[in-house]
Amino acid sequence: MIRADNMERLFVLASNNRGKVDEINRLLSETSVRVVPQSDFGVAAVEETGRTFVENAILKAREASRVAALPAIADDSGLEVDALGGAPGVRSSRFAGEQASDADNNRRLLELLENVSGEQRAARFRCVMVCLRHENDPSPIICEGTWEGSIVCRPSGSGGFGYDPLFRPEGSDKTAAELSGAEKDRASHRGMALRQLVRMLQGE
Repeated sequence: MIRADNMERLFVLASNNRGKVDEINRLLSETSVRVVPQSDFGVAAVEETGRTFVENAILKAREASRVAALPAIADDSGLEVDALGGAPGVRSSRFAGEQASDADNNRRLLELLENVSGEQRAARFRCVMVCLRHENDPSPIICEGTWEGSIVCRPSGSGGFGYDPLFRPEGSDKTAAELSGAEKDRASHRGMALRQLVRMLQGE
């Protein structure tokens, strides 16, 4: 692992999602850890064949670490909607098809919830974050965070990415896409998981 006291610790992030890269680096801004997207090292996206968030995160981290020859951080996260039995879940980014855009996925979700109201629209974002110190790390660090809320009836807000315009956090009158970056960082599933990860890395 690249590490030294008072020096930056560089990790490859197993994602090409710039929104995610920016969000994670913002959350890491007061630490010595910085992530660089796997595209900077020519890492191709792996097929997410896992049945759980943990399995997919480990698949992605292992490939990124192998190609970049760096410690890797990967997250697998998604939206779970009670009325849909926990879907879209691990297929959140591909809910409307393999090449679906965020808008496609949001539209698909609203179509399926068209006749669903009230508490049945309860949902949560779940994030599993994994850190591998090297490609064959036998004991990856695994952290998890959840963010409870519900699905609104129409998109609102221009911030964030993914399902943020449809997700209203519990106790808020705004969608995740209407929150400031700082507000989102304090409450989000990814923020929770990453803070756990930072604490564990600092304890090594």
